[in-house]
This record gives sequence, C-alpha cells and structure tokens, in this order.
Amino acid sequence: MEYKICMAKKTATNDLKNKIIKQLPSLENKRVMIIGDIGLDEYVMGQVRRISPEAPVPVLDVEAEDSRLGLSGNVAQNISSLGGYPILISVVGQDSGAESLRQLLKLNKVESDFLVVDQNRPTTRKTRIMAQHHHLVRVDYELRHFLDEVVATKVIAQVQNAMEQTDIVILQDYAKGVIGRKIIENVIQIAHSKNKKVLMDPHRTNPASIYEGVDLIKPNFDESLSLVGMTYEDFKLHKKSIKEVGELLRAKVKSEYVILTQGKEGMSIFSNNEEIQVPTYARQVFDVTGAGDTVIAAISLGMAAGWSIEESCVLANFAAGVVVGKVGCVPCGITELQDYIHSFDE
Repeated sequence: MEYKICMAKKTATNDLKNKIIKQLPSLENKRVMIIGDIGLDEYVMGQVRRISPEAPVPVLDVEAEDSRLGLSGNVAQNISSLGGYPILISVVGQDSGAESLRQLLKLNKVESDFLVVDQNRPTTRKTRIMAQHHHLVRVDYELRHFLDEVVATKVIAQVQNAMEQTDIVILQDYAKGVIGRKIIENVIQIAHSKNKKVLMDPHRTNPASIYEGVDLIKPNFDESLSLVGMTYEDFKLHKKSIKEVGELLRAKVKSEYVILTQGKEGMSIFSNNEEIQVPTYARQVFDVTGAGDTVIAAISLGMAAGWSIEESCVLANFAAGVVVGKVGCVPCGITELQDYIHSFDE
C-alpha cells in the first residue's frame, strides 16, 4: 500500500527557548493524573573478588544498596520535581515492596492515596546486581497479566474520583497489566467528559487500535514501527520516511498529535499534516533509563499550563538532556532545568 503525505516541516527556534524560560513558573501546581504500572528499581552494588566454590559464578561482596521509583513512579516524581502535582493511580501487592514504594513516594512528594491493592499479584520489583558498573544479573518480581475485573473496576473508580481535580491525564503502558482496553476506554470517556486531554505513552506489544481515542501518543521510533505493523526491514526496503510512519500511526489512533522520539535525532511532532522537528539538547549521555518518563512528564505539564505543543516538546527535550547525563531513573529538578537551559546561552 502506498502512503502519500504532503507536509510542511518546521524546526524549533532559539526564540522558543527564551520563551520557555519565562514560562517555567506557569508549570507550578499543575495537576497531572498518571495511570499505569508502577514498580521499584532496586540496586545491590559491590565488588567481585572470587568465584563461588558451590558453582562457577561470581560472589558479590555487597557494599551498598539503593531503591528508586520506577515505571509510572518515575513519571510522577518528574511531575513533582518540575513543580507539578502528580495524582498517581496504580496497582500494588500487599507486601513489603508496596510499603517501600509508599515510603519512596512520600519522600519524593507523591501521594499514594490512589494506589489500589491487588492481593493476587506482587508489587513489581526489579533488582539489579551490580559489580561496580558491570551489570551481573537482574531479578524481577512481577506478574504481567491484565487486571481482573474487580481490580480494574477499583482503578476506574479512583480515576472517576480524582478527575475533577485533574488538569491533564497520562496513560503509561509498560505491559505489566494495568493498562488494558477496559482501563483505556473508561479513562478516555471520563477525561473527555470533563474536557481533559489524555496523553498515551504506549508499549510495542499492544496493537495501535487499543489506544484509539487518546489526544496524544508518544512512541519512540521502534515502538512506532511495531504499532503500525511494520518491521525495520519493511521501513528500509520500501524507503518509508519517519513522517509516513507518524501520520499512519496518527490515523490508526485518531489522535490529534503523535510525538515520535528518536534519541540523538530529537523528536518529531505530527499534527494535521504538519511536521515539527525538535532537536535533542543532550550534551553527555550516561544512561537513557527513564528519559522517556521525563519527556512525557514535561509535555503533560506544558500542555496543562496552556503551552503550545512545540513549546511543550522543547521543554521535554531540555529536561531529557538533564536526566540522560545521570545514572538510573532519576527526576529532573526545576532549578537544574533552568540552569541547563541557560547554559545553552554560553
């Protein structure tokens, strides 16, 4: 099938950067609802100096341990650190992992009042065993099936209860089971009945049709190919362009915007046959873990504050530039974001 698309293309300018700096105070206290999978990122760090006598495996002498918010928890802490007010709705187990998660949420100024307990699944935990910078093994505690009817209904009730106090909504899909068709359809219906926009951060394992009706979808390049049913080989063989993929996805999802992130190539915004290219602002890249969470958080805050989509995406790429210069899932603070944006004047 041929896809012929005529589009105007624009590039973000330095004038936008200056406007963004002036507008940063407007992000404060914007209320963003985040619905999606949540988990703990755990790190066990130390040195390997010997091999076990029990089996040919390294023995780690533990020197430090660390726990951080992962998945939707990272999106929520980015909302908070950028000055917004996150309303986090997710599902946890009835276990010690849930208690650790609640403590970390409180530490990062994220309320846990809207978490739903599912006694039939563990709280997602990903434990990384590290010898200095070498990743030896990862241990996952999780179930990846969709929520049962009772738990899904409880999640939808929390969405209904909190929607009145919300400015914008993020659906965050990590394919752990919280984001299924019933949740998506109900969230869109409830949000749109209150004139709230719904932003979707998708997962490549779900078909594009499941996301139909959202106002904005933000895949990376690989996810976008999966969502439109195209392999990378198809993309290269048939000489498809990024804009063809973006517009095809927008047609499938029927969204107002597709934000297609492309790593060092920045991101492309597709809307009503117009493409806007936003460059990357990363100077040093140590770890891209969680950068996509920072991007969707920043975009949501910008849109909630009434910024244009282009302004919101430039903000997001600056924020992503901050976090990729760190290691692990860490949020972008508003002060360091201001300093980072100003550093491009030098």
